[in-house]
Amino acid sequence: MVRTVKKPEIRRQEIIESASQLFQTKTFAGTSMQDVMSMLDIAKGTIYHYFKSKEELLEAVTKYIIDQDVKQKEALLETLQGNALQKLATMIMMNTTAAEHNEVMQQLHQPANLALHTRLLVQALIKQAPIYASLIEQGIEEGIFLCEHPLESAEFILTAFQFLTDTGISNWSAEDMQRRTLAFPTMIEAQLGAAKGSFQFLIENL
Repeated sequence: MVRTVKKPEIRRQEIIESASQLFQTKTFAGTSMQDVMSMLDIAKGTIYHYFKSKEELLEAVTKYIIDQDVKQKEALLETLQGNALQKLATMIMMNTTAAEHNEVMQQLHQPANLALHTRLLVQALIKQAPIYASLIEQGIEEGIFLCEHPLESAEFILTAFQFLTDTGISNWSAEDMQRRTLAFPTMIEAQLGAAKGSFQFLIENL
């Protein structure tokens, strides 16, 4: 059987997307490189040309998920109506990336993947912060927020969420998680110069 020759960037992306699907349906542990090869009908030499190991492929899959999440947020932002606070609330409450890619996210929580997990959280932070900063800037123009450093404020807030509530980074106790979660609304309001109670929606459904 003659195999189809594709451009390297296309073939690499096909491998990533197929692995993402398999990791989610069969789990990371339950998926082999051979499974990905069989799904795409490619040779062993082809997949190992792009990815030296399944762990390297996991990193590429997670970067792909991050990029897709950013694109979804940017597209959503284009459709949202209302003031900056209303848009922020919608963006935060509709963040379902972790749930949609639960198997991949769980693999990142393995102790052996701590360094990879941390690197990817930093990448997510860098890519997401400008989106939220644009909403903070809108809120400043509307008089909802009083903030001198929109991008840095977005970075601080996202860092707090990502690192202080992620049990894959550290085995935070339930008490740690609870006290931080309850403090987030007040702390964000102080960071953004928002009215008291503006971010209570973050804990209303706890």
